[in-house]
Amino acid sequence: MQVKTEVKEKPNGKPILFSLGQILMTPGMIAAFERTGEKPLSFLNLHQRGIWGQLSKDDKHENELSLEKGWRLMSAYFLKDGTKIWVITEADWASTTILLPNEY
Repeated sequence: MQVKTEVKEKPNGKPILFSLGQILMTPGMIAAFERTGEKPLSFLNLHQRGIWGQLSKDDKHENELSLEKGWRLMSAYFLKDGTKIWVITEADWASTTILLPNEY
């Protein structure tokens, strides 16, 4: 599923750091959002502003380097019901996928 988004506000005062490109969601992710009533845009906003969520210190550092180099970026968050989700922007920043870890 493609989701079009154009976000201009700055949550927590943080600017947009990179382009998300085409946005995709896996079937499991669509079902998870329907189950919890949460919206993908909330997590995309965090990801795009470098609020990486539940990543290790090393993974957060890797994302900071990736921002400089234009490499792959990854964030991990939890939905209200405890479901872990990943947001991954590919190395060319042409696409971002929201998925469940078991769908990787």
